[in-house]
Parts: sequence; C-alpha cells; structure tokens
Amino acid sequence: MAYHFDDDYSVWRNFNFTNFWRNEREISLNSKFFLTVKKTGTTICGIIYKQGVLLASDTRATNGNTVCDTNCEKIHYISPNIFCCGAGTSADIENITNLVSNQMELSRISTGRESRIQTSVSICQKILFQHQGFLSAALIIGGLDYLGSHLFTIHPHGSSEKIPFVSMGSGSLAAMAVLDCNYKNNLELNNAVMLIQEAIKAGIYNDTGSGGSIDLCILTKKKIKIFRNTNLYQSLDLKSNFYF
Repeated sequence: MAYHFDDDYSVWRNFNFTNFWRNEREISLNSKFFLTVKKTGTTICGIIYKQGVLLASDTRATNGNTVCDTNCEKIHYISPNIFCCGAGTSADIENITNLVSNQMELSRISTGRESRIQTSVSICQKILFQHQGFLSAALIIGGLDYLGSHLFTIHPHGSSEKIPFVSMGSGSLAAMAVLDCNYKNNLELNNAVMLIQEAIKAGIYNDTGSGGSIDLCILTKKKIKIFRNTNLYQSLDLKSNFYF
C-alpha cells in the first residue's frame, strides 16, 4: 500500500482539526446556505487629467438583491488633498477611511507638512493585508501632493497599483471598457468629466448592482469640488461653476 502523508499520525497530531470537521458536517447538512457570499454592487472610477485627478461613483447601495439606498455617498474624505472611492461592504469602507483619515491628520499635526498620497496608500494596504481579505473593501485613492497627481487602486487583500485610469466594483468591466477605449494623456477638464461620466453610466447600464445618479470629485492644486447627484444625462457647466 502506498504511503500517504495523512497516514503518519505523528506529522499532524499537534494540529487541531475541530473547525474543519465542523465545517464539513455543516456543508453536508446545509450545503445550499453554508458559506454563501452576498453580492455587493458598485461602480467607481478614477482618472488623471491635465490639471489634477477625477473620482466618480454611482450612488446605489444594495443588500443582495435588495436596493437599500439610492443616494449612498461612496467618495470619502482622507485629507484636504486626498479623497477615496470605495467598493464593497459599506461598514468596512467607512471604518477604514475614517481610520486612515485620523492617521493622516495626526501625521500633518506632528510634521507640519501636507499629507502624501503614498502614506495613505501604505496605511490602507497594511490594514487590508493584516485581515487577509476578510475586509470587503476595494479602494481607489486619488490626490495631489508636491510630487504631482497620483491615482492608486487597492484590492481587498492589500495589493496596490498606480495607474492613470482605473475602475473597480461589480460594474468595473463595462466602465473599464469605456476608459480603455477613450482615455488619453493630458485630457482637458471637460473632456475628462465627459469620459468618466460615460464610464460610470456604462457600469450602471450593465450591472444591476449599480444605479442611482453620479457623484463626481474634482481635485486640483488650487481647489477641490464635489458634485453630488448629477443626473445621468446632465452635462456640468464647469466654466461657470469651477475656477482654477
């Protein structure tokens, strides 16, 4: 008879398999309801344009197949020059962004310097990696510091990427198709706003978990402006409403 690793009791006798046996028993009895994952729906996007960074999101919050909120705010404050979009579980995202925001404020007070985007990204990565993906939070962090405009995406397990345009959430595939097809370097503000609105609309139209209206955050060196509840067919008159 062939030797098998599990046959040698001395190898694994110090391990406790109680939870494994419990899970196996529960799965055999209630396989339909055990360890089911609840779907979360969101479309969030970010792009770097000529003068700064644009962040955008839809406003629908879901609980499985139920729409809980049609006016959910998914763009979160980190520091005066950094904002964040979150996809996943609302409670996880709220608490992570609040924790990072507090850490960044303490850093500004102790150093007397403007917050750096890389610092906030590193704090988020550390928190998410420590929890090994059990915090359902996919983040897009954008902002400006003395090094220029930055856009990072952070995945729930703690990995990150720095890229000029990105989308995340359940509607991200449709949104990324629009961004990948139409994005160009050094876009002007109006063209960038039109592009990111089209990307969010693509996510809304192609994903049942995304919906509502569009929230938009414009970040520049001189000013940060948030537009709440813009209509899907509304074109923003940025020349009269936004000055550089």
